[in-house]
Amino acid sequence: MSKPIFSLVWMAAALMLVATAPDAQAQSQAQGNSQTQFKSNDARQMAARVDARYNSIKTLQADFTETYSGGGARRTESGTLLLKKPGRMRWEYTSPRRKLFITDGATAWFYVPGEAQARRTALKSLDDLRSPLRLLLGHSHLEKELKGLSLAPDVRPATPGGVVLRGIPVGLEDRVSQVLLECDGDGWVRRLVMDELDGSTTEFRFSGEKENLPLGDASFRFTPPAGVEVLQGGALTP
Repeated sequence: MSKPIFSLVWMAAALMLVATAPDAQAQSQAQGNSQTQFKSNDARQMAARVDARYNSIKTLQADFTETYSGGGARRTESGTLLLKKPGRMRWEYTSPRRKLFITDGATAWFYVPGEAQARRTALKSLDDLRSPLRLLLGHSHLEKELKGLSLAPDVRPATPGGVVLRGIPVGLEDRVSQVLLECDGDGWVRRLVMDELDGSTTEFRFSGEKENLPLGDASFRFTPPAGVEVLQGGALTP
C-alpha cells in the first residue's frame, strides 16, 4: 500500500464487525422482508444491533479484496485476513504481490517477501490505532468510535436491503472525511469504505468468512528471515 498503514489497520479493526456465518448471505436473502421492516431511519438502533452482533466474536478468518483509488491511480489487491482478540491481526496479501502485515497485540510488523528489510514498531506508538483497537479488544460501540454517526441515504447500498452508516473515526478527523459501513437488518456488515481528506478512497469487501476458529498465536508472530534488516519504529508505510 502506498497509503499509511493506519487506513489498512483501521479497516482491520472494524473488520471484527464483518465476520459472517458461512451461510450468512443466503440467510440475508431469505430474510429480505425483515430487513425491509428494519427501522432504517434510526442509525443508533442499527449501530446497537451491529455492536450486539459482533462483541461476542473471538476470531475471524476471511478472504478480502481491497480497492484503492487516489492520485489518478486505481489498485486492487486481495488475500486472506486472520483476526484474534485481543489485538492480533494477520493480513496476508497474495495478489498481485505477496506482502504481510502482522500484529501480535504488542508489536506491528510489515514485510514484503524477498525484500532486504522488514519494519517493526510498537503497537502503542501508532497513535492512529488507539481508537479503532477498542473494536478489536471486543468493546465495539460504534456510536463512540464514529463521530457524527448517522445514516447515509445518499449512498446506494451494494447489497439489496442494506443500510449504510456514516461517521468519522475518533482521532482521525484530520485525515479521514468519512467511513461508510454497509449493514443488513440483522447487523451484519457487508462492506467498509474509507474516504480520506486527500481525495483517496479505500474499499474492502469480504467473503468466505469463518468465525471463532481455533487460531493459534503462532499465526500472529513474525520472525524476519535470515539476513533481513529490521527497521525500528516510525510509520509502517508500505
